[in-house]
Amino acid sequence: MVEAYRVPAFAFQVSGEYAMIKAAGAHGWLDEDRAILESLSAFKRAGAAGVITYFAPQAARMLGA
Repeated sequence: MVEAYRVPAFAFQVSGEYAMIKAAGAHGWLDEDRAILESLSAFKRAGAAGVITYFAPQAARMLGA
């Protein structure tokens, strides 16, 4: 919640970040699942009420939703 305006703030993960994580995971340069969860949790740590992301279906599966 953005206290100055008393409205929730949402973050949008851009397609470029999605593409970079997918490519790095495909090449074995990082653990794709861990990178996805870390990138999404970073938005929450920064105060976002929610995140709009292309990773939503994959993240939901990983989190058991």
